[in-house]
Amino acid sequence: MMSKERNRMLMEIQAIEFAALELNLYLDTHPGDERALREFNSYSRKLHSLKNQYEARFGPLLNFGFSPSQYPWRWIEEPWPWDM
Repeated sequence: MMSKERNRMLMEIQAIEFAALELNLYLDTHPGDERALREFNSYSRKLHSLKNQYEARFGPLLNFGFSPSQYPWRWIEEPWPWDM
């Protein structure tokens, strides 16, 4: 069973990822928009920080070498991030 804190952090990560993706798509067509670029960079920093906090607490978000694992191998622990 997923803890409330784990679920909250995953939801926050998903929200920040969505905002960063939307800004990324916008910047593809508006590369000169400085404000949008600042917001994109801000979301990117926040996302990196949140993912690091999550992984330190609950284990890797990604497999195949994208996220380091503590001992013992934690990727097989359930639930996986997409199983919320």
